[in-house]
Amino acid sequence: MIRLFIYSAIIFFTFTSLLIGQLKIGYVDSDTIMDNLPDVQDARLKLDALIQEWQNELKKLEADWKTKYDDYEKRKLIMTEQTRVETESELVAIENSIADFREKKFGANGELFLKQDELMKPLQNKVFNVIEAIAREENLDFVFDRSGDIMMLYAKEEYDLTTKVLDRLKLE
Repeated sequence: MIRLFIYSAIIFFTFTSLLIGQLKIGYVDSDTIMDNLPDVQDARLKLDALIQEWQNELKKLEADWKTKYDDYEKRKLIMTEQTRVETESELVAIENSIADFREKKFGANGELFLKQDELMKPLQNKVFNVIEAIAREENLDFVFDRSGDIMMLYAKEEYDLTTKVLDRLKLE
């Protein structure tokens, strides 16, 4: 529904602008910009290190569970009913703590999501501000991101602002 509204608005403004005067459109490839920005690469390295640390922690928790489970499987026939029930409860509790850890670190609102937002949001804002400044300087009517949902099938290279954005970001 929102996508239809966006497309309708673009078509409306395009035809309105064509009737009024020459339409100036620019586009960028935000993936290329983000891939070439050193600050983004540093942030990604920090996130990758954090992910690796948490994955190692998770592997250790899973290995501990596996060791306890294997021990339980070997001894369950000689365990008393009470010991067996206690051990099974302990294994379930460990499974639950592993699931909680996974959700806390990697879930939709987990620490990884928050850290990614903390590191990337300022960089995305910086890129957006440079794009906006260039668009104003060049008196462009629209600037599209060809890496997102709205993609272009054809565009003249003279309107590609990607290199200019990267050059400007390198100067700052």
